[in-house]
Amino acid sequence: MTPTNLFAAVPKRSARAPTAPFLPMSRAEMDQLGWDQCDVILVTGDAYIDHPSFGMALVGRLLEAHGYRVGIISQPDWLSVDPFRALGKPRLYFGITAGNMDSMVNRYTADRKPRSDDAYTPNGEANKRPDRAVTVYAQRAREAYPGTPIIIGSIEASLRRIAHYDYWSDKVRKSVLTESKADLLIFGNAERALVDMTARLAAGENIKDIKDLRGTAFMVPLGWMPGEDWGVHNSTRVDVPGRIDPHPDPYAMAKEDKKECASENAVPEQTVKPIRIMTREERQAMAKEKHNRTVVRLPSYDVVKDDPVMYAHASRVFHLESNPGNARALVQQHGDRDVWMNPPPLPLAMDEMDNVYDMAYARGPHPSYGDANIPAWEMIRFSVNIMRGCFGGCTFCSITEHEGRIIQSRSEPSILREIEHIRDKTKGFTGIISDLGGPTANMYRLTCKSKEIEETCRRLSCVYPSICVNLNTNHNPLIKLYRKAREIKGVKKILIQSGLRYDLAVRSPEYVKELVTHHVGGLLKIAPEHTETNVLSKMMKPGIGAYDEFKAMFEKYSIEAGKKQYLIPYFIAAHPGTTDEDMLNLALWLKKNNFRLDQVQTFMPTPMAMASAMYHSRRNPLHKVTDDSEVVETPRTQKQRTAHKAFLRYYDPKNWPILRDTLRRMGRGDLIGTGERHLIPPYVVGEENFKVSQGKRAMPMLAPGADKRGGKGVPVPVRGGKPNALTGSLTARATVETKARPSILDTIKVKKAAPAPAKQGGRPAAGVKAGAKAGPAPRGRK
Repeated sequence: MTPTNLFAAVPKRSARAPTAPFLPMSRAEMDQLGWDQCDVILVTGDAYIDHPSFGMALVGRLLEAHGYRVGIISQPDWLSVDPFRALGKPRLYFGITAGNMDSMVNRYTADRKPRSDDAYTPNGEANKRPDRAVTVYAQRAREAYPGTPIIIGSIEASLRRIAHYDYWSDKVRKSVLTESKADLLIFGNAERALVDMTARLAAGENIKDIKDLRGTAFMVPLGWMPGEDWGVHNSTRVDVPGRIDPHPDPYAMAKEDKKECASENAVPEQTVKPIRIMTREERQAMAKEKHNRTVVRLPSYDVVKDDPVMYAHASRVFHLESNPGNARALVQQHGDRDVWMNPPPLPLAMDEMDNVYDMAYARGPHPSYGDANIPAWEMIRFSVNIMRGCFGGCTFCSITEHEGRIIQSRSEPSILREIEHIRDKTKGFTGIISDLGGPTANMYRLTCKSKEIEETCRRLSCVYPSICVNLNTNHNPLIKLYRKAREIKGVKKILIQSGLRYDLAVRSPEYVKELVTHHVGGLLKIAPEHTETNVLSKMMKPGIGAYDEFKAMFEKYSIEAGKKQYLIPYFIAAHPGTTDEDMLNLALWLKKNNFRLDQVQTFMPTPMAMASAMYHSRRNPLHKVTDDSEVVETPRTQKQRTAHKAFLRYYDPKNWPILRDTLRRMGRGDLIGTGERHLIPPYVVGEENFKVSQGKRAMPMLAPGADKRGGKGVPVPVRGGKPNALTGSLTARATVETKARPSILDTIKVKKAAPAPAKQGGRPAAGVKAGAKAGPAPRGRK
């Protein structure tokens, strides 16, 4: 299917386009523009930054380009209805978004503790958005102007469009449509749906009648169908779960009716139909037409909330029906109504992507914020988003569920123009572009070799368990882009900070050489996530061997370039399928390779991710789900999750007590000691005051038998006759030398980084709009 170009109907010059560089946030700004009313009002949980990496700006500029007047209500006080009346009643609708991040991920840590800051708020101030912001904002907007259509979107709405496991309440919740009472939900990269819907509302069509747009979901009466020619398939026809009902007994007696002729047992009269000879093309067209008019019914909310196996089954079917080329509509019963989801939106073509990012953005925060520091803006202000989507399919990540697995890339000229805009228009530019990337740094223009194969494929990942033979892995367009970007006058350095898919990178040694020679600023972040095959298989990540292969290339080309550069690996603790032994093996690998991780994270189940389905159901939806299928044991207690995270920072004295308990419980007390083969030291009085030493491992050398809680451990003097630091005050640092080599991170000096936004789904959350996605350029790990 070839859709109409997104910008085909854009007027050359809109008579209603604002003359100010920002969309209005107050009635005073509307008055300056001569507006008496907004056509569309966007409500967002983020500060308003007019940049394509921030969803409300992208949506606003897109609608503005089509001739609509758009106002923005940013971070309103949800305790009152008055802020939602600040711009008056919109002529067409309210567009509701939680912001670039899911509000629950934004506000709470993986331990369900409130965060102390918010990267998308001026000065990082916390508590400027409510829990489940989409629902709260939608309810307040409805209260402000009853009868005005409410359209919800963003990653929060997108990932909650069906019944989903909610980590923060530890239960399966209904679709956000049922809670928000919204008229329409736009999910994924839904620019087309947004523009089409707005045009139809402007033409006088009722929002209740708009039910044919891809990338939209809505509530309908139970059993509703778009037409009489539509059919329904139960999800069990896609993937059979659990127990199968027995076949009817062929020897059972037919029903007997002594009063009348048993007509219902009689063989019906056959209808003779003429035989029609069809060509192969005609048969395929008929099958495709039937496919496109079939809806897949998922298990109802009442079923999945109580049956973990059926929840995992529903998750598997949902993901199998995610390719825009062959996905069917989905429907799920919620009480006496259905949630209907049309197929995902079709990806944008390259010229459409260019038009989206080439619009007239002010490229900065709204003036009302003054000189306030907005951490998310500081993070992306000098970066460029070159693509969308990710075909990696990592189970813990939300990108694929939201943006899709088909890569949508911008053209080279468009990207180079944006670099020039940054150079000329962005305050504080010093010649360094902080990132050319997206959800993944090196998936730019990587697509399936065959459009026909792409549209029929039902793989969950193009690179797992192995890289698909039909995937184009040519990095030459990206290499060419890097080289042209470096030649732009005024650009001194271009860094790559988006997550790198290293199993793809090793397919192109020339790319690795280009990256290492010109685009690494001393450290390159990379995400093997784990070392153990058992865990990696639940993540859909490559084995640690792929990391070793990339590491060898990285070190080779760093030496050739005459640079001292280092890989910084990221790992996840307590991921579904992870045992204590798996985390111990990872800790031993880190010690062997002399890695001392600073920022580490514990797995956080986000709505609709496959790893979240594993966490909740203890089943593996990567394979057919039955009552007897593989059980995925998952760390769920706070004590075990804390222990798993502690393994990643085994060198930190604060983690030694829980690691000692864990190792002894595992029967691995032999790893407690002061030798090279030991992971952590024995207990010593006062260790609770130790701090991680700078340049040396914080492992004091103790005499045999000194591992006594509260006992009188006698420290042994270190080499050279210097007194042990522990013989003095209990507050002394543990600076005793050991034979362990200094960590590589202790040998390099780096500038203090700007505070990074909180992470979504295991990575910095990409930006989202009301139904579409455009994330901050330094994206997550791959």
